[in-house]
Amino acid sequence: MRLRKNNNSLEMMFIIIIMGLLSGCSNVVLMNPKGQIGLEERSLILTALGLMLIIVIPVIAMAIIFAIKYRASNIKATYSPNWYHSTKIELVVWSIPIMIIIFLAILTWKSTHVLDPCKPIPSAAKPMMIQVIALDWKWLFIYPEYCIATVNEIAFPTNVPIHLKITSNSVMNSFFIPQLGGQIYAMAGMNSTLNLIANEQGTYKGISSNFSGRGFSGMKFTAIATQDYESFHQWVQKVKNSQHQLSTMSDYEYLAAPSENHPVQYFSNVKRDLYQNVIGKFMSISQDGSMHASLQ
Repeated sequence: MRLRKNNNSLEMMFIIIIMGLLSGCSNVVLMNPKGQIGLEERSLILTALGLMLIIVIPVIAMAIIFAIKYRASNIKATYSPNWYHSTKIELVVWSIPIMIIIFLAILTWKSTHVLDPCKPIPSAAKPMMIQVIALDWKWLFIYPEYCIATVNEIAFPTNVPIHLKITSNSVMNSFFIPQLGGQIYAMAGMNSTLNLIANEQGTYKGISSNFSGRGFSGMKFTAIATQDYESFHQWVQKVKNSQHQLSTMSDYEYLAAPSENHPVQYFSNVKRDLYQNVIGKFMSISQDGSMHASLQ
């Protein structure tokens, strides 16, 4: 009777702990995705976690049960000093982990291709291209179609695929909007590609997830998913009303100077091919005429 009462208490405690942990999931941005890619990544994380818990939970439970049941003071426990092998136990402890590893391997292989950041997102809407440059310590977003640029603020309509081209003007960085999808590195002289989509209107936090110097902690930006194209065009018009411009490389170099906690800034005009010029700064031409990334 006492054992049953203790088991009920343990079950109630376990339920309370689980409910407490789940109540905080809404504050964990990775577990509260707002885009198709983020939803698929959350599903992958939870599936992998569940499979691993199939092994972890029994191991922890048995470690506790065995320590209690076979303690020195428990004279009722079976004592078998000459026991050394059980084929049934061997089959269980080896076959289950092997099957889980095989399943995880297949899952990882498939998800790696399905969630390839370079893979276009199927949609009836035309993808919107945005060029991203990681500066010290801020983010520059260029909209070549609208000839505008922003610092530390990016906007796009909901349910429209976003095709991001990403590079760096300095050290390696990492572009990440946790609620919309995975991160990807920004490297000088290189062009990284990331495809995202927001399925819900809202404002999301963007960060740099790779240490890049003293201003790294303040290298954050705001991602705005507008309700529709009309709302997005209103945002574009607000940017075009700005008096600031990035019409020359001198303007760009002035902006690129290291600064911490840089405020949101709009540019009503941007130099054509600025993104390509930034990549070109870190490229060198070899004797055979091919281009290679160079360290500066």
